[in-house]
Amino acid sequence: MKIRLLQLIFSIGFIIFFLSEINAQKGPKYGEDSLTCIMNISLYREFYRQENFADAIGPWRKVFSKCPRGTQNTYIDGVKMFSDFIKNGKNKAVKEKLIDTLMMIYDQRIEYFNNRGYILGRKGADYFKLRPTDVQKAYNILNESVELEGNNSSYSILGYYFKSTIKLVDKELAPKELILENYDKISEIIDFNIKNDPKSAVKYENTKGYIENAFEPFASCENLISIYSDKFAENPDDVEQLNKIIKLLDKKGCHEEPLYFETNIKLYELEPSPESAFLIGKMYLKKGDYKNAAEYLEQATEMENKDKVGDVYVYLAESFRNMNNFPKARTYAYKAIEFNPENGNPYIIIGDMYATSAKDCGDNDLTKRVAYWAAVDKYEKAKKVDSSIEVIANKRIKNVSSNFPDVQTIFFHDLKEGDTYKVECWINENTIVRAAK
Repeated sequence: MKIRLLQLIFSIGFIIFFLSEINAQKGPKYGEDSLTCIMNISLYREFYRQENFADAIGPWRKVFSKCPRGTQNTYIDGVKMFSDFIKNGKNKAVKEKLIDTLMMIYDQRIEYFNNRGYILGRKGADYFKLRPTDVQKAYNILNESVELEGNNSSYSILGYYFKSTIKLVDKELAPKELILENYDKISEIIDFNIKNDPKSAVKYENTKGYIENAFEPFASCENLISIYSDKFAENPDDVEQLNKIIKLLDKKGCHEEPLYFETNIKLYELEPSPESAFLIGKMYLKKGDYKNAAEYLEQATEMENKDKVGDVYVYLAESFRNMNNFPKARTYAYKAIEFNPENGNPYIIIGDMYATSAKDCGDNDLTKRVAYWAAVDKYEKAKKVDSSIEVIANKRIKNVSSNFPDVQTIFFHDLKEGDTYKVECWINENTIVRAAK
């Protein structure tokens, strides 16, 4: 008995010595009464592990008030316990007080353990769920969290942030523009994490799906134009705003809108770049202004993204074809093939130009049809390198082949099917003699 008593005394003495050392090194981590604090932590944690929250709450409150620096588990466990009390509570007035305490737990954790952005995210999500009528406060908390955390923002917090944004606008407490701005901000954070956080990429993908669906009703070109037309008019030289407008309009496919064209032109004036020239060139091409399209697209060939440069040359070929400068169009088509040998569209363009030139490249019933042979050669090549355009190529082959010279015409000119034949004119290529079927 005496031995056990001595062991107990020794143990208590050791604990007191150990705690005094901790306090000497780290300050009042366990409050003024370290031993009592440690005992209360141990006591509440034991009940907590058994999910006996009713008995855990007494010693937990003592830890929370007397030694707030003791351990972060005080706050993590406190959130779980009070969330459970709120969920199972019946009395509305009592539940409101419990919610106040839950918010206080988050605030005290920030006070003693920092990590403000992360904790505000959790606080804001709970506040949004528990006090849905006070959406302004929930939004403010979540907004501060996302501003502080940036790319470190959790996928779940981003979801609540966007929900609170939409609800704020629905209640007419904020303009529709806020939805667009926050959509842009959230999308960038999500895309960053999908690319850089493989462990959570799927969860960010799921959040992205929700964000896209929720954004859809507000993302019409009409809404975007109504919001940003005035802003552009008020401050046309704001480069950051120009980039935002262009990005949103581009993402929602509003390429036919005058605002999309005007903002791209203005951005190019302020900050000329091959990328801006590419966008403007495509727009001029769509408008049928082939001269201006070619001018901008030629500047766009300086882009660093070589995959896009291949596309630039395709558009240049289209531009010069429409200006009836077939030799230059063909040059650009072959440039496009150099960048992307598996793209069949440049061969389609060349084949179309050969077919269009046929009657102008001859002076008799044979020579006015031989270019069709060369055209079909290009269509055959197009579907060989690019199976995605096989249907288009086959349709052209069928149409153009009907214009081949007949057997009698071929015989009259001392030729036979299968012979090699050089097509003159600007085409200047060898082909194979074939008769119309």
